[in-house]
Amino acid sequence: MILDRLENAESYYPVHAGFAQACDYLRRTDFTKMTPGKHEVDGERLYVMLNKGPGRGREAAKLEAHRRYIDIQYTIVGPDEIGWMPRHACRQIDTPFDSEKDFGLFTDRPEAWIAVPPGSFAIFFPDDAHAPMGAGTGCQLLKAVMKVAVDWK
Repeated sequence: MILDRLENAESYYPVHAGFAQACDYLRRTDFTKMTPGKHEVDGERLYVMLNKGPGRGREAAKLEAHRRYIDIQYTIVGPDEIGWMPRHACRQIDTPFDSEKDFGLFTDRPEAWIAVPPGSFAIFFPDDAHAPMGAGTGCQLLKAVMKVAVDWK
């Protein structure tokens, strides 16, 4: 898991071949003019999920995990709070992993909560279970989640 501000994103480009393209998209896109949902950037190897709405609160936010994609969760309006726990430590399955959707949920409680203020991003790798939108229900959020294919071809 990585937490930083978008202005420092270049430091992480060597970690994955798709990070430069993902962060460039974050910098040049006015997300306030886009509708929530999925938007392709570079086919299925890079796309963005735009989330808008109230926070779920820590109690309602569930840990999720992916295998084929790395999440770069960028807060535009917030701040968000995201729970974290190593995926291998999750024991309580809520929704079994669906390989087609690249998604599974756990009812385990996160080991840590990370504040992700506007202008900041958190990167979650397949080994990181994460509970996004954990900000309180009174907090309106706008987030861009870049989905970066692990197998970048």
